[in-house]
Amino acid sequence: MIPNKIIIHHSLTKDTGTVSWGAIRRYHIETMGFDDIGYQWGIELVNDHYEILMGRRPDQTGAHTIGQNDQSIGICVVGNYDIDPVPDVLKDEIQKLLTWLIFNYNISSKEIYGHTEFANYKSCPGKNMMEWLKTLR
Repeated sequence: MIPNKIIIHHSLTKDTGTVSWGAIRRYHIETMGFDDIGYQWGIELVNDHYEILMGRRPDQTGAHTIGQNDQSIGICVVGNYDIDPVPDVLKDEIQKLLTWLIFNYNISSKEIYGHTEFANYKSCPGKNMMEWLKTLR
C-alpha cells in the first residue's frame, strides 16, 4: 500500500484516561470480524498525557474508510469531538504524528481529511476536530 492521504477519525467515546485502544481493537476483531484494528495509528489520553499508539502495521491496508482504505492512513483519536473541544496538547500530539507521516510517506499537507469528507452521513472526527483540521490545509 502506498498512501496518498491521511484520514482522521474519533472513537465517539469519552476518553477517560485509561487505555481503551485495546477495547477498540477487540471490537474490530471480535465484533466487526476484521483481522486487526481498522486504523494504523491512534492517539489517546493515558493517565495524564497523550500517547501515540500503533494500530495495524503501516504497510497493511486499513479498514477505516470505505473506498479509501487502500490509499490512506487512518488515525483514530479517542474521544468525542462533536462534544469535547480539542485540547492544545492533543493538537500538538496529532501534529507530531502528521508531520512524521507527511515526511515519511511524502503526503501533501493538503491531503489530510476528516472521515466525514468521505462519509458525509457521519460527523467523524467531530465538528470541533474538523474545524481545527481545516486550519492545517
